[in-house]
Amino acid sequence: MFQAAAKAQSVASTLSQAVLLSIRHYCKKTPTKLRVSEALLGAEWGAHVKIQGWVRSIRHQKVNLFLHVNDGSSLQSLQIVAASHLNDPLLTFGSAVEVTGVLKESPHRKQPVELEADEIHVIGECNPVDFPFKIKERHSLEYIRQLPHLRCRTNAFSSLLRVRSEATTAIHSYFKENGFVQIHTPIITSNDCEGAGELFQVVPSHPENEEDENFFSVPAFLTVSGQLHLEVMSGAFTRVYTFGPTFRAENSQSRRHLAEFFMVEAEISFTQCLEDLTRVMEDMFRSATEQVMAHCAEDVDLFHKHVTPGHRDTVDAILKKRFPVVTYSEAIDILNRSSQKFAFPTNWGCDLQTEHEKYLVKHCGNIPVFVTDYPYDLKPFYARDNQDSPEHTAAAVDLLVPGVGELCGGSLREERLDLLRARLKEAGLEDTYSWYLELRHFGSVPHGGFGLGFERYLQCILGVDNIKDVIPFPRFSHSCLL
Repeated sequence: MFQAAAKAQSVASTLSQAVLLSIRHYCKKTPTKLRVSEALLGAEWGAHVKIQGWVRSIRHQKVNLFLHVNDGSSLQSLQIVAASHLNDPLLTFGSAVEVTGVLKESPHRKQPVELEADEIHVIGECNPVDFPFKIKERHSLEYIRQLPHLRCRTNAFSSLLRVRSEATTAIHSYFKENGFVQIHTPIITSNDCEGAGELFQVVPSHPENEEDENFFSVPAFLTVSGQLHLEVMSGAFTRVYTFGPTFRAENSQSRRHLAEFFMVEAEISFTQCLEDLTRVMEDMFRSATEQVMAHCAEDVDLFHKHVTPGHRDTVDAILKKRFPVVTYSEAIDILNRSSQKFAFPTNWGCDLQTEHEKYLVKHCGNIPVFVTDYPYDLKPFYARDNQDSPEHTAAAVDLLVPGVGELCGGSLREERLDLLRARLKEAGLEDTYSWYLELRHFGSVPHGGFGLGFERYLQCILGVDNIKDVIPFPRFSHSCLL
Protein backbone atom coordinates (compact mmCIF):
# COMPACT_ATOMS: atom_id res chain seq x y z
CA MET A 1 0.00 0.00 0.00
CA PHE A 2 2.90 2.31 0.84
CA GLN A 3 4.54 1.55 -2.53
CA ALA A 4 1.29 2.36 -4.37
CA ALA A 5 1.00 5.71 -2.61
CA ALA A 6 4.62 6.53 -3.40
CA LYS A 7 4.10 5.61 -7.04
CA ALA A 8 1.00 7.80 -7.25
CA GLN A 9 2.91 10.71 -5.69
CA SER A 10 5.74 10.23 -8.21
CA VAL A 11 3.27 10.23 -11.13
CA ALA A 12 1.61 13.42 -9.78
CA SER A 13 5.00 15.08 -9.41
CA THR A 14 5.92 14.17 -12.97
CA LEU A 15 2.61 15.55 -14.25
CA SER A 16 3.09 18.77 -12.30
CA GLN A 17 6.55 19.23 -13.77
CA ALA A 18 5.18 18.54 -17.25
CA VAL A 19 2.40 21.12 -16.77
CA LEU A 20 4.90 23.67 -15.44
CA LEU A 21 7.22 23.11 -18.41
CA SER A 22 4.25 23.44 -20.75
CA ILE A 23 3.22 26.74 -19.17
CA ARG A 24 6.80 28.03 -19.37
CA HIS A 25 7.02 26.94 -23.01
CA TYR A 26 3.70 28.67 -23.79
CA CYS A 27 4.71 31.88 -22.02
CA LYS A 28 8.01 31.89 -23.89
CA LYS A 29 6.20 31.54 -27.20
CA THR A 30 3.58 34.19 -26.35
CA PRO A 31 5.26 37.60 -26.39
CA THR A 32 4.28 40.35 -23.98
CA LYS A 33 2.69 43.25 -25.84
CA LEU A 34 4.35 46.54 -24.88
CA ARG A 35 3.99 50.16 -25.89
CA VAL A 36 7.19 51.78 -27.08
CA SER A 37 7.28 54.01 -23.98
CA GLU A 38 7.14 50.90 -21.77
CA ALA A 39 9.87 49.14 -23.75
CA LEU A 40 12.17 52.17 -23.48
CA LEU A 41 12.01 52.01 -19.69
CA GLY A 42 14.04 48.79 -19.88
CA ALA A 43 12.03 46.97 -17.22
CA GLU A 44 11.52 43.97 -19.53
CA TRP A 45 15.14 43.30 -20.50
CA GLY A 46 15.48 39.74 -21.74
CA ALA A 47 11.73 39.37 -22.24
CA HIS A 48 10.08 38.17 -25.43
CA VAL A 49 7.87 41.10 -26.47
CA LYS A 50 5.66 42.42 -29.25
CA ILE A 51 5.74 46.03 -30.49
CA GLN A 52 3.24 47.59 -32.90
CA GLY A 53 3.78 50.96 -34.54
CA TRP A 54 5.00 52.91 -37.55
CA VAL A 55 8.46 52.96 -39.10
CA ARG A 56 10.16 56.33 -38.55
CA SER A 57 13.48 55.35 -40.14
CA ILE A 58 15.05 52.35 -41.83
CA ARG A 59 18.68 51.48 -42.57
CA HIS A 60 19.92 48.44 -44.47
CA GLN A 61 23.28 46.73 -43.97
CA LYS A 62 24.67 43.52 -45.34
CA VAL A 63 24.12 41.55 -42.17
CA ASN A 64 21.57 43.57 -40.21
CA LEU A 65 18.53 45.72 -40.70
CA PHE A 66 17.90 48.70 -38.39
CA LEU A 67 14.47 50.26 -37.86
CA HIS A 68 13.09 52.91 -35.57
CA VAL A 69 9.46 52.26 -34.64
CA ASN A 70 7.11 54.64 -32.85
CA ASP A 71 3.54 54.09 -31.63
CA GLY A 72 2.74 57.61 -30.39
CA SER A 73 3.32 56.79 -26.72
CA SER A 74 6.68 58.57 -26.62
CA LEU A 75 8.70 61.10 -28.58
CA GLN A 76 11.54 58.57 -28.69
CA SER A 77 11.33 55.63 -31.07
CA LEU A 78 12.49 52.09 -30.29
CA GLN A 79 15.40 50.75 -32.31
CA ILE A 80 14.79 47.37 -33.90
CA VAL A 81 17.77 45.23 -34.91
CA ALA A 82 16.97 42.38 -37.30
CA ALA A 83 18.82 39.93 -39.49
CA SER A 84 18.85 41.01 -43.14
CA HIS A 85 16.70 38.02 -44.18
CA LEU A 86 13.77 39.60 -42.29
CA ASN A 87 13.74 42.47 -44.75
CA ASP A 88 10.56 42.89 -46.79
CA PRO A 89 10.08 45.05 -49.91
CA LEU A 90 6.98 46.46 -48.20
CA LEU A 91 9.03 47.49 -45.15
CA THR A 92 9.42 51.22 -45.80
CA PHE A 93 9.43 54.57 -44.05
CA GLY A 94 5.87 55.21 -42.83
CA SER A 95 4.66 51.61 -42.98
CA ALA A 96 2.83 50.06 -40.03
CA VAL A 97 4.54 47.02 -38.52
CA GLU A 98 4.27 44.39 -35.81
CA VAL A 99 7.62 43.22 -34.44
CA THR A 100 8.36 40.43 -31.99
CA GLY A 101 11.71 39.73 -30.39
CA VAL A 102 13.83 40.07 -27.28
CA LEU A 103 14.51 43.35 -25.49
CA LYS A 104 18.20 43.88 -24.84
CA GLU A 105 20.40 46.59 -23.43
CA SER A 106 21.67 48.73 -26.28
CA PRO A 107 25.42 49.18 -26.74
CA HIS A 108 24.80 52.77 -27.86
CA ARG A 109 24.54 55.56 -25.29
CA LYS A 110 21.76 57.41 -27.14
CA GLN A 111 19.26 54.62 -26.53
CA PRO A 112 18.79 52.52 -23.37
CA VAL A 113 17.37 49.40 -25.04
CA GLU A 114 16.86 47.85 -28.44
CA LEU A 115 14.69 45.02 -29.72
CA GLU A 116 16.39 42.08 -31.36
CA ALA A 117 13.69 40.98 -33.78
CA ASP A 118 12.84 37.44 -34.72
CA GLU A 119 9.69 38.36 -36.70
CA ILE A 120 8.60 41.48 -38.58
CA HIS A 121 5.15 41.74 -40.17
CA VAL A 122 4.10 44.67 -42.35
CA ILE A 123 0.53 45.50 -41.33
CA GLY A 124 0.00 48.60 -43.47
CA GLU A 125 1.97 49.57 -46.57
CA CYS A 126 3.27 53.11 -47.23
CA ASN A 127 4.74 54.38 -50.48
CA PRO A 128 7.60 56.62 -49.30
CA VAL A 129 7.72 58.41 -52.67
CA ASP A 130 4.14 59.68 -52.34
CA PHE A 131 4.24 60.13 -48.55
CA PRO A 132 4.32 63.93 -48.01
CA PHE A 133 6.72 63.72 -45.05
CA LYS A 134 10.30 62.77 -45.83
CA ILE A 135 12.65 60.77 -43.64
CA LYS A 136 15.05 62.84 -41.48
CA GLU A 137 13.47 66.09 -42.69
CA ARG A 138 12.10 68.62 -40.19
CA HIS A 139 8.88 70.05 -41.59
CA SER A 140 7.50 73.44 -40.55
CA LEU A 141 4.22 73.79 -38.69
CA GLU A 142 2.90 75.79 -41.66
CA TYR A 143 3.65 72.93 -44.04
CA ILE A 144 2.13 70.14 -41.95
CA ARG A 145 -0.95 72.32 -41.26
CA GLN A 146 -1.91 71.74 -44.90
CA LEU A 147 -2.18 67.99 -44.20
CA PRO A 148 -4.57 67.68 -41.23
CA HIS A 149 -5.21 63.99 -41.96
CA LEU A 150 -1.50 63.13 -41.78
CA ARG A 151 0.22 65.68 -39.54
CA CYS A 152 -0.11 63.48 -36.43
CA ARG A 153 2.61 61.31 -38.05
CA THR A 154 5.22 64.04 -37.47
CA ASN A 155 7.28 64.38 -34.31
CA ALA A 156 6.21 67.98 -33.73
CA PHE A 157 2.48 67.37 -33.93
CA SER A 158 2.51 64.08 -32.06
CA SER A 159 4.38 65.91 -29.29
CA LEU A 160 1.76 68.66 -29.36
CA LEU A 161 -1.03 66.11 -28.97
CA ARG A 162 0.66 64.44 -26.00
CA VAL A 163 1.15 67.86 -24.37
CA ARG A 164 -2.48 68.72 -25.08
CA SER A 165 -3.62 65.44 -23.51
CA GLU A 166 -1.47 65.96 -20.41
CA ALA A 167 -2.65 69.58 -20.04
CA THR A 168 -6.26 68.39 -20.18
CA THR A 169 -5.57 65.86 -17.43
CA ALA A 170 -3.73 68.47 -15.36
CA ILE A 171 -6.62 70.95 -15.51
CA HIS A 172 -9.17 68.31 -14.53
CA SER A 173 -6.87 67.23 -11.68
CA TYR A 174 -6.56 70.79 -10.40
CA PHE A 175 -10.31 71.27 -10.23
CA LYS A 176 -10.90 67.87 -8.64
CA GLU A 177 -8.27 68.49 -5.97
CA ASN A 178 -9.80 71.88 -5.18
CA GLY A 179 -13.38 70.74 -4.71
CA PHE A 180 -14.93 71.74 -8.04
CA VAL A 181 -17.78 69.68 -9.53
CA GLN A 182 -17.56 69.10 -13.28
CA ILE A 183 -20.70 70.05 -15.20
CA HIS A 184 -21.36 68.95 -18.77
CA THR A 185 -22.90 72.10 -20.19
CA PRO A 186 -24.86 71.79 -23.47
CA ILE A 187 -23.38 72.42 -26.90
CA ILE A 188 -26.79 73.38 -28.32
CA THR A 189 -28.34 76.36 -26.55
CA SER A 190 -30.85 79.17 -27.01
CA ASN A 191 -28.59 81.72 -25.25
CA ASP A 192 -26.02 84.13 -26.64
CA CYS A 193 -23.88 84.46 -23.53
CA GLU A 194 -21.45 87.02 -24.91
CA GLY A 195 -24.10 89.15 -26.60
CA ALA A 196 -21.91 89.72 -29.66
CA GLY A 197 -24.18 87.81 -32.03
CA GLU A 198 -21.35 85.63 -33.41
CA LEU A 199 -23.49 82.49 -33.44
CA PHE A 200 -23.84 79.36 -35.54
CA GLN A 201 -27.53 78.54 -35.78
CA VAL A 202 -28.58 74.89 -35.55
CA VAL A 203 -31.27 73.70 -37.98
CA PRO A 204 -32.11 70.28 -39.47
CA SER A 205 -30.24 69.61 -42.71
CA HIS A 206 -33.35 68.56 -44.66
CA PRO A 207 -36.50 70.05 -43.08
CA GLU A 208 -39.65 68.82 -44.79
CA ASN A 209 -41.62 71.86 -43.72
CA GLU A 210 -41.31 75.07 -41.72
CA GLU A 211 -42.32 73.31 -38.50
CA ASP A 212 -39.47 70.81 -38.83
CA GLU A 213 -37.02 73.63 -39.48
CA ASN A 214 -37.88 75.08 -36.09
CA PHE A 215 -36.78 71.85 -34.42
CA PHE A 216 -36.53 73.22 -30.88
CA SER A 217 -39.49 75.63 -31.20
CA VAL A 218 -37.03 78.46 -30.46
CA PRO A 219 -33.88 79.54 -32.31
CA ALA A 220 -31.00 77.28 -31.26
CA PHE A 221 -27.27 77.85 -31.62
CA LEU A 222 -23.91 76.23 -30.98
CA THR A 223 -22.71 77.48 -27.62
CA VAL A 224 -20.30 80.38 -27.32
CA SER A 225 -19.85 79.72 -23.60
CA GLY A 226 -21.09 77.43 -20.83
CA GLN A 227 -21.07 80.28 -18.35
CA LEU A 228 -24.81 80.86 -17.96
CA HIS A 229 -25.41 77.15 -17.40
CA LEU A 230 -22.66 77.16 -14.77
CA GLU A 231 -24.37 80.10 -13.11
CA VAL A 232 -27.51 77.96 -12.84
CA MET A 233 -25.44 75.26 -11.13
CA SER A 234 -23.80 77.77 -8.80
CA GLY A 235 -27.17 78.02 -7.07
CA ALA A 236 -26.65 74.51 -5.70
CA PHE A 237 -22.87 73.96 -5.77
CA THR A 238 -20.25 76.35 -4.43
CA ARG A 239 -17.63 75.42 -7.05
CA VAL A 240 -18.35 74.17 -10.58
CA TYR A 241 -16.47 74.01 -13.86
CA THR A 242 -16.82 72.81 -17.43
CA PHE A 243 -14.30 71.98 -20.15
CA GLY A 244 -15.56 71.59 -23.68
CA PRO A 245 -15.91 72.92 -27.23
CA THR A 246 -17.30 76.38 -27.91
CA PHE A 247 -18.07 78.13 -31.20
CA ARG A 248 -17.83 81.63 -32.65
CA ALA A 249 -19.03 82.59 -36.13
CA GLU A 250 -16.28 85.19 -36.37
CA ASN A 251 -14.99 85.77 -39.89
CA SER A 252 -11.34 85.94 -38.89
CA GLN A 253 -8.15 84.58 -40.39
CA SER A 254 -6.01 85.76 -37.49
CA ARG A 255 -3.44 83.71 -35.60
CA ARG A 256 -5.51 84.00 -32.38
CA HIS A 257 -9.03 82.98 -33.42
CA LEU A 258 -10.87 79.80 -34.35
CA ALA A 259 -14.50 79.06 -35.16
CA GLU A 260 -14.34 76.02 -32.85
CA PHE A 261 -12.11 75.90 -29.79
CA PHE A 262 -12.06 74.55 -26.24
CA MET A 263 -12.85 76.56 -23.14
CA VAL A 264 -12.18 75.92 -19.48
CA GLU A 265 -14.82 77.75 -17.43
CA ALA A 266 -15.37 77.93 -13.68
CA GLU A 267 -17.90 79.53 -11.37
CA ILE A 268 -17.48 80.19 -7.65
CA SER A 269 -20.34 80.97 -5.26
CA PHE A 270 -20.24 83.15 -2.12
CA THR A 271 -17.59 85.53 -3.39
CA GLN A 272 -17.58 89.31 -3.66
CA CYS A 273 -13.90 89.69 -4.44
CA LEU A 274 -12.06 89.54 -7.79
CA GLU A 275 -9.05 88.21 -5.91
CA ASP A 276 -10.93 84.94 -5.36
CA LEU A 277 -11.10 84.55 -9.15
CA THR A 278 -7.55 85.66 -9.94
CA ARG A 279 -6.20 83.25 -7.32
CA VAL A 280 -7.89 80.29 -9.03
CA MET A 281 -6.79 81.47 -12.50
CA GLU A 282 -3.16 81.79 -11.43
CA ASP A 283 -3.06 78.60 -9.35
CA MET A 284 -4.65 76.57 -12.14
CA PHE A 285 -2.20 77.98 -14.69
CA ARG A 286 0.79 77.15 -12.47
CA SER A 287 -0.45 73.71 -11.47
CA ALA A 288 -1.24 72.64 -15.02
CA THR A 289 2.00 74.03 -16.45
CA GLU A 290 4.18 72.39 -13.81
CA GLN A 291 2.49 69.04 -14.44
CA VAL A 292 2.94 69.34 -18.20
CA MET A 293 6.61 70.33 -17.83
CA ALA A 294 7.23 67.36 -15.53
CA HIS A 295 5.31 64.67 -17.43
CA CYS A 296 5.98 65.81 -21.02
CA ALA A 297 9.52 67.10 -20.65
CA GLU A 298 10.81 65.67 -23.95
CA ASP A 299 7.81 66.87 -25.93
CA VAL A 300 7.98 70.38 -24.48
CA ASP A 301 11.73 70.48 -25.10
CA LEU A 302 11.18 69.63 -28.77
CA PHE A 303 9.14 72.83 -29.15
CA HIS A 304 11.43 74.98 -27.03
CA LYS A 305 14.53 73.83 -28.92
CA HIS A 306 13.39 73.42 -32.52
CA VAL A 307 10.07 75.26 -32.98
CA THR A 308 10.28 78.21 -30.58
CA PRO A 309 13.94 78.52 -29.48
CA GLY A 310 14.41 80.41 -26.23
CA HIS A 311 10.79 80.16 -25.10
CA ARG A 312 11.74 77.94 -22.17
CA ASP A 313 13.23 80.99 -20.43
CA THR A 314 9.86 82.75 -20.74
CA VAL A 315 8.00 79.82 -19.20
CA ASP A 316 10.51 79.52 -16.36
CA ALA A 317 10.14 83.24 -15.59
CA ILE A 318 6.34 82.89 -15.59
CA LEU A 319 6.47 80.10 -13.02
CA LYS A 320 8.89 81.93 -10.71
CA LYS A 321 6.91 85.15 -10.19
CA ARG A 322 3.46 86.06 -8.96
CA PHE A 323 1.24 87.68 -11.57
CA PRO A 324 0.94 91.46 -11.08
CA VAL A 325 -2.42 93.24 -11.06
CA VAL A 326 -3.18 96.59 -12.68
CA THR A 327 -6.50 98.33 -13.15
CA TYR A 328 -7.78 99.20 -16.60
CA SER A 329 -7.22 102.90 -15.79
CA GLU A 330 -3.59 102.18 -14.84
CA ALA A 331 -3.18 100.16 -18.04
CA ILE A 332 -4.44 103.07 -20.16
CA ASP A 333 -2.02 105.38 -18.38
CA ILE A 334 0.87 102.97 -19.09
CA LEU A 335 -0.06 102.85 -22.78
CA ASN A 336 -0.39 106.61 -23.07
CA ARG A 337 2.99 107.17 -21.42
CA SER A 338 4.77 104.73 -23.72
CA SER A 339 6.83 105.84 -26.71
CA GLN A 340 5.33 103.10 -28.88
CA LYS A 341 2.89 104.09 -31.62
CA PHE A 342 -0.28 102.00 -31.58
CA ALA A 343 -2.60 101.39 -34.52
CA PHE A 344 -5.67 101.52 -32.25
CA PRO A 345 -6.64 104.35 -29.88
CA THR A 346 -5.79 104.20 -26.19
CA ASN A 347 -8.40 106.58 -24.83
CA TRP A 348 -10.17 105.66 -21.59
CA GLY A 349 -13.24 103.65 -22.59
CA CYS A 350 -11.61 101.96 -25.60
CA ASP A 351 -11.34 98.19 -25.58
CA LEU A 352 -7.80 96.85 -25.28
CA GLN A 353 -6.53 95.40 -28.55
CA THR A 354 -3.94 92.65 -28.98
CA GLU A 355 -1.16 95.20 -29.53
CA HIS A 356 -2.07 96.89 -26.24
CA GLU A 357 -2.24 93.59 -24.37
CA LYS A 358 1.18 92.47 -25.60
CA TYR A 359 2.74 95.80 -24.67
CA LEU A 360 1.30 95.64 -21.15
CA VAL A 361 2.74 92.14 -20.70
CA LYS A 362 6.21 93.33 -21.76
CA HIS A 363 5.92 96.41 -19.55
CA CYS A 364 5.27 94.13 -16.55
CA GLY A 365 8.37 92.02 -17.18
CA ASN A 366 7.06 89.64 -19.87
CA ILE A 367 5.02 87.65 -17.36
CA PRO A 368 1.24 87.28 -17.13
CA VAL A 369 -0.62 90.31 -15.79
CA PHE A 370 -4.19 90.76 -14.55
CA VAL A 371 -6.12 93.82 -15.74
CA THR A 372 -9.17 94.62 -13.60
CA ASP A 373 -12.12 97.01 -13.41
CA TYR A 374 -12.91 97.62 -17.06
CA PRO A 375 -15.35 100.32 -18.21
CA TYR A 376 -18.86 99.11 -17.48
CA ASP A 377 -20.04 99.60 -21.06
CA LEU A 378 -17.36 97.26 -22.42
CA LYS A 379 -18.62 94.26 -20.47
CA PRO A 380 -21.70 92.02 -20.93
CA PHE A 381 -24.93 92.42 -18.94
CA TYR A 382 -23.93 89.93 -16.25
CA ALA A 383 -20.78 91.79 -15.07
CA ARG A 384 -21.19 93.37 -11.62
CA ASP A 385 -21.46 97.15 -11.51
CA ASN A 386 -18.75 98.68 -9.31
CA GLN A 387 -20.92 101.81 -8.95
CA ASP A 388 -17.81 103.92 -8.69
CA SER A 389 -17.64 107.59 -9.54
CA PRO A 390 -16.55 109.43 -11.62
CA GLU A 391 -15.41 106.27 -13.49
CA HIS A 392 -18.15 103.75 -14.15
CA THR A 393 -16.47 100.34 -14.10
CA ALA A 394 -17.38 96.69 -13.82
CA ALA A 395 -15.83 94.10 -11.51
CA ALA A 396 -14.22 92.31 -14.44
CA VAL A 397 -10.74 90.89 -14.99
CA ASP A 398 -8.64 89.64 -17.90
CA LEU A 399 -5.41 87.66 -17.69
CA LEU A 400 -2.91 88.72 -20.35
CA VAL A 401 0.03 86.42 -21.14
CA PRO A 402 3.25 86.65 -23.20
CA GLY A 403 2.97 86.13 -26.94
CA VAL A 404 -0.79 85.72 -26.91
CA GLY A 405 -2.52 88.58 -25.14
CA GLU A 406 -5.81 87.75 -23.47
CA LEU A 407 -5.92 84.20 -22.07
CA CYS A 408 -8.68 84.43 -19.43
CA GLY A 409 -11.68 86.67 -19.00
CA GLY A 410 -13.93 86.78 -15.95
CA SER A 411 -16.03 88.89 -13.65
CA LEU A 412 -18.11 88.98 -10.56
CA ARG A 413 -21.74 88.45 -11.60
CA GLU A 414 -24.44 91.01 -10.92
CA GLU A 415 -26.52 89.46 -8.13
CA ARG A 416 -28.56 92.62 -7.34
CA LEU A 417 -31.91 92.12 -9.00
CA ASP A 418 -32.77 95.78 -9.60
CA LEU A 419 -29.45 96.56 -11.28
CA LEU A 420 -29.54 93.39 -13.36
CA ARG A 421 -33.12 94.01 -14.51
CA ALA A 422 -32.27 97.59 -15.50
CA ARG A 423 -29.24 96.41 -17.53
CA LEU A 424 -31.23 93.73 -19.35
CA LYS A 425 -34.08 96.13 -20.04
CA GLU A 426 -31.64 98.67 -21.48
CA ALA A 427 -30.26 95.97 -23.79
CA GLY A 428 -33.73 94.73 -24.75
CA LEU A 429 -33.04 91.31 -23.23
CA GLU A 430 -35.42 91.32 -20.25
CA ASP A 431 -37.82 88.77 -21.79
CA THR A 432 -35.07 86.59 -23.26
CA TYR A 433 -33.35 86.25 -19.89
CA SER A 434 -36.38 86.15 -17.62
CA TRP A 435 -35.12 82.82 -16.27
CA TYR A 436 -31.80 84.49 -15.41
CA LEU A 437 -33.63 87.14 -13.42
CA GLU A 438 -35.66 84.43 -11.69
CA LEU A 439 -32.45 82.87 -10.35
CA ARG A 440 -32.07 85.97 -8.18
CA HIS A 441 -35.42 85.25 -6.49
CA PHE A 442 -34.52 81.84 -5.09
CA GLY A 443 -31.48 81.74 -2.83
CA SER A 444 -29.16 83.71 -5.07
CA VAL A 445 -25.70 84.48 -3.70
CA PRO A 446 -22.82 86.71 -4.84
CA HIS A 447 -20.74 84.71 -7.28
CA GLY A 448 -18.23 85.05 -10.10
CA GLY A 449 -16.35 83.08 -12.68
CA PHE A 450 -14.00 83.04 -15.64
CA GLY A 451 -13.20 81.32 -18.90
CA LEU A 452 -9.78 80.24 -20.24
CA GLY A 453 -9.08 79.57 -23.91
CA PHE A 454 -7.37 76.18 -23.89
CA GLU A 455 -5.66 76.58 -27.26
CA ARG A 456 -4.27 79.96 -26.23
CA TYR A 457 -2.94 78.33 -23.07
CA LEU A 458 -1.05 75.82 -25.21
CA GLN A 459 0.28 78.65 -27.38
CA CYS A 460 1.51 80.38 -24.24
CA ILE A 461 3.46 77.49 -22.73
CA LEU A 462 4.87 76.18 -26.02
CA GLY A 463 5.46 79.52 -27.72
CA VAL A 464 3.47 78.56 -30.83
CA ASP A 465 2.54 81.60 -32.89
CA ASN A 466 -0.54 80.30 -34.73
CA ILE A 467 -3.52 78.90 -32.84
CA LYS A 468 -4.26 76.54 -35.77
CA ASP A 469 -1.12 74.59 -34.82
CA VAL A 470 -2.27 73.59 -31.32
CA ILE A 471 -5.62 71.94 -32.12
CA PRO A 472 -6.06 68.58 -33.90
CA PHE A 473 -8.48 69.80 -36.56
CA PRO A 474 -8.67 73.62 -36.83
CA ARG A 475 -11.95 75.21 -37.88
CA PHE A 476 -11.95 78.74 -39.25
CA SER A 477 -13.73 80.73 -41.94
CA HIS A 478 -13.56 79.13 -45.40
CA SER A 479 -11.90 76.03 -43.97
CA CYS A 480 -13.53 72.88 -42.62
CA LEU A 481 -11.33 70.04 -43.86
CA LEU A 482 -12.27 66.54 -42.71
